[in-house]
Amino acid sequence: MGKISQGVLGGFSGKVGNVVGGTWKGIDYMRIKPANVTNPRTEGQVDQRSKFSTVLRFLQPMTDFLRVGFKLYANKMTQFNAAMSYNLNNAITGAYPNFMVDYASALVTRGNLSGAANGAASSPSAGDVQITWDDNSGSGSAQATDKALIVLLNTTRQEAVFTIAGPARSAGTETISVPSEYTGEDVEVFLGFISEDGSKVANSSYLGSVAVA
Repeated sequence: MGKISQGVLGGFSGKVGNVVGGTWKGIDYMRIKPANVTNPRTEGQVDQRSKFSTVLRFLQPMTDFLRVGFKLYANKMTQFNAAMSYNLNNAITGAYPNFMVDYASALVTRGNLSGAANGAASSPSAGDVQITWDDNSGSGSAQATDKALIVLLNTTRQEAVFTIAGPARSAGTETISVPSEYTGEDVEVFLGFISEDGSKVANSSYLGSVAVA
């Protein structure tokens, strides 16, 4: 893809011969229309598509959450695409056709704010998931006023329950209610933090899989 900055052609959209022009986020571009490929399903392409689908299934239920969790990395791309890119490159394990997301390596929030210390998750009562962490305020960039970012991912139902306005880091705990039909099912729990003014985000921590009471 060639970006057009100036010149006799200027910006254009549409197709001229095998040249396609358009504008993306204020940037004029042109690219050559690819030739037809006799066999577009090479081994490498199939692998990549399978990896892409695996990460897509993981992230889609938390699309709205990622707008906060990856907002610092949405540089000429959406927050969702930034999350896709990171997890495709860092959180895929296994071999085709059995690719899986390695939750311990995955991120649902990303940034350089100090993260959670000794996070844990459990389901102490029916329909509730409790998340706890140590108050590590003052360690690194951690502040007592940082807000918790929490995701509970139900992979069975391809649904997520989350909060982008959780309690302060200093609180050390949060209890989230989940739908009654989650009883007996597992949720994957992730915990991150965002600064009070929203300018900094911490890398998320995976707290494990919890069976909902």
